[in-house]
Amino acid sequence: MTDSEFRSGFVCFVGRPNTGKSTLTNALVGEKIAITSSRPQTTRHTIRGIVHRDFAQLILVDTPGLHRPRTLLGQRLNDLVRDTYSEVDVICLCIPGDEKIGPGDRWILDQVRRMAPKTKLVGIVTKIDKVSKDALAAQLVAVSKLLGSEAEVIPVSAVSGEQVELLVKVLAELMEPGPAFYPDGELTDEPEETLMAELIREAALEGLGDELPHSLAVVIEEVREREGRDDMLDVHALLYVERPSQKGIVIGKGGRRLREVGTVARKQIEKLLGTKIYLDLHVKVAKDWQRDPKQLGRLGF
Repeated sequence: MTDSEFRSGFVCFVGRPNTGKSTLTNALVGEKIAITSSRPQTTRHTIRGIVHRDFAQLILVDTPGLHRPRTLLGQRLNDLVRDTYSEVDVICLCIPGDEKIGPGDRWILDQVRRMAPKTKLVGIVTKIDKVSKDALAAQLVAVSKLLGSEAEVIPVSAVSGEQVELLVKVLAELMEPGPAFYPDGELTDEPEETLMAELIREAALEGLGDELPHSLAVVIEEVREREGRDDMLDVHALLYVERPSQKGIVIGKGGRRLREVGTVARKQIEKLLGTKIYLDLHVKVAKDWQRDPKQLGRLGF
């Protein structure tokens, strides 16, 4: 690829929950702009990460995992994914190196082919740091067979960084020649308040029971400079759950759990903003908000 062939375009990562899509987004961008969690359906927004290289600019669209929806929220998350499929230049199907291809992977591939039949497709075998060379070779063959001979299949480890730059080059080569969409140094087009809310939600999800991931939403109520100081921001946020019992789980005994969430989230937000913050968290119950169109709208979905 020559210097005159600068390329740019949009890439979407798809796959079952927990296949490493958000971790890979962060590794490619070089900063944490997408939240990661062991919980399914952690991603709620189509966070756009921007990858800058001398020869290309890739805009990564990190969608929620496509799934069979059980609530209005689930349906809206699926609609987000479908809208994204039709707008990108390349769709990457992420399949972990340490898990056999299953019905979920085939269902997602079928959805992609139905909704975006002309979009270029790339297979990414993720988490290769977790498997032996023989197991990886077998998985690469299986994924290639699944996608067909025309699709490239790239093995990567977002954790160790192995093959990440090769993936950037392969994706760049699939783009049309064109100018950069974003200024150099810009890593995402998401508002800072959205990223702050996502970081708080990530901190709250870690270590909680399986019932909570879908039921937790975070809204930033206010961000203001501390009076008399130009080096500190006051951030006030509300964590919404659906039932009083969930409120107790998030707060924890004597408020201990919520304090831990605040400590973890504050460090991440300070890193994001490059300034000290005071983080004030409160938990509220919004009964069955996932099924209520008005409440979904108010919470940003």
